[in-house]
Amino acid sequence: MRRFKQQLSHKEILEILEKATNGVLSLIDSNGLPYGVPLSFVFDGKDSIFFHCAKEGRKIDCIKNSSHACFTIIDRDEIRPFEFTTYFRSVIVEGEILPLDEQQEIVDALRLLSTKYSPGIDCELEIEKGIGRVLVLKFEIKSVSGKEAIELARQRTLN
Repeated sequence: MRRFKQQLSHKEILEILEKATNGVLSLIDSNGLPYGVPLSFVFDGKDSIFFHCAKEGRKIDCIKNSSHACFTIIDRDEIRPFEFTTYFRSVIVEGEILPLDEQQEIVDALRLLSTKYSPGIDCELEIEKGIGRVLVLKFEIKSVSGKEAIELARQRTLN
């Protein structure tokens, strides 16, 4: 990273991956054109991110073309008009994305998603009803980086 003073720590990156509720998945289609799609997700706490989606569509066509992907999460985006800047914090994840095909892995990922987005609600019936209609994608994290506005980095060093 060019601006190392603005680099987030590994701990801060993991916290963002845990708490964020959406990001943009970037893929390349068969014509070499970029395709970015906003998605909700869940991080497994280790090395993978999971998404659920329909079994067909442009996203799936892109993944069939190339499993390489990038996922961007914006944790903070505070416009400061009088300072002519933005106080931002973001994470970029690079890796490989593939559909899950093993039933237990699919159920486990859907449980993680349900726990994150519907905490305290029994999800088993919903998973059972929808499992035949849903595709679960596993994004295997190969590299991750995080960056924040220099003003936020300075604030932290002063505290």
